[in-house]
This record gives sequence, C-alpha cells and structure tokens, in this order.
Amino acid sequence: MLSTYLAIKHLHMICAALSGAGFLLQGMWMMGRSPLLNHRATRTVPHVVDTVFLGSAIALAAMSGQYPFVVPWVTAKVSALVVYILLGALALRGRDMRLRVGAFFAAVVTYAWIVSVALTRNPAGFLSFTGYL
Repeated sequence: MLSTYLAIKHLHMICAALSGAGFLLQGMWMMGRSPLLNHRATRTVPHVVDTVFLGSAIALAAMSGQYPFVVPWVTAKVSALVVYILLGALALRGRDMRLRVGAFFAAVVTYAWIVSVALTRNPAGFLSFTGYL
C-alpha cells in the first residue's frame, strides 16, 4: 500500500511540475504572440497532464483520508486551484493583452502558493513565514 501511495505521490508531483512548466511556456508564447499557442499539441497535452494530475490528487486524498473541507491545507489547495484555473483561462484566452499578462503573473504566484501549501502542509503556505526564520 505504501509503495502504491508513494508511486501516485511521485506521479502527482511530476504532473505538478509538467503542468506548471507548460503554463509558463504557454504564457511566454502568449506574451510573444507566438502561433505555437494555438498549435494542436499545445491545446491537447495540458489537458492530458492535468487530467492525470487531478486523478492522482483524488487517489491520494482517498488513500490518505485527507479531504477538502476536512483538512485545512487541502481545502486551501483546492480553493486556490479554482482561482489558478480562472486566472490561467483569462491569461491564455482573454481579449485585452494587459489583462492577460496581469492574469498570467497572478496565476504564477497562485501556483507557487499552492506548491508552498503542499510542501508545508500549512494553509497559509509561503504567506505564513513560519519555518523560514
């Protein structure tokens, strides 16, 4: 059971890294007005990665018994994920370039905060400043 949990946890972390790196790349393409942003692979691969990412998160929650609205740091991650998705959609599909760039940077900060919550298991994440002094 532990080896299965660890394998799923590693898959989840790999998907987190791939998802974040892919979003950064798409953001650079968006700001550079690259036609690669509209390439078929660019529109497909993130959905595959994010589906595996979400599936592994659900599996980890079920295996560990740590659910949103029960465990505060998991609730914080899921809530911030909704914000990240909305900001990311606005960044990559919005109409006004200033708004898109602002949403992109806000999404990157939100992503970093989600990662900090996961690493610290503290609902405040990097905003808590505890453990850093």
